[in-house]
Amino acid sequence: MGRWKKGQSGNPSGRPSKVSPHRKLLADNAGALASKMIELATGGDVQALRWCLDRLVPPLKARTEPVTLDLAGSLAEQGNAILRAAGDGRITPDEAHTLLSALASQARIVEVTELQTRIEALERRREEVAEQFDEAAVAEAVYRKLIPEAFED
Repeated sequence: MGRWKKGQSGNPSGRPSKVSPHRKLLADNAGALASKMIELATGGDVQALRWCLDRLVPPLKARTEPVTLDLAGSLAEQGNAILRAAGDGRITPDEAHTLLSALASQARIVEVTELQTRIEALERRREEVAEQFDEAAVAEAVYRKLIPEAFED
């Protein structure tokens, strides 16, 4: 038998909070702490200034411009063109990495498509051959070859 009635919680006050006392102390004094950091930063404290700037100014993110490359030929030739462009400084190494990753994905897509086409062609050919030969006739021919005495007249 249970200790509680059906529909009643065994913990009526709920789950205890996991907020540490240190976090609560910081939250309660956040305004004063921020003011002090600003005061220190404006007074020349480099670490306080860095702390303030890290929170006020978001880090710069790389912004890439569209890249135009002549990617003609096979996938290998296209990969070489990307590497040459990176080597010549026309694109950044990050851009080259992104383009090569896209090219590798394209290669996998081409490979799977070619395999699918080949499998479909083989299945069609198997069906054509199966239509040409009656299975019973094929089986009889095999048995005649293996056991000729069984078919002597």
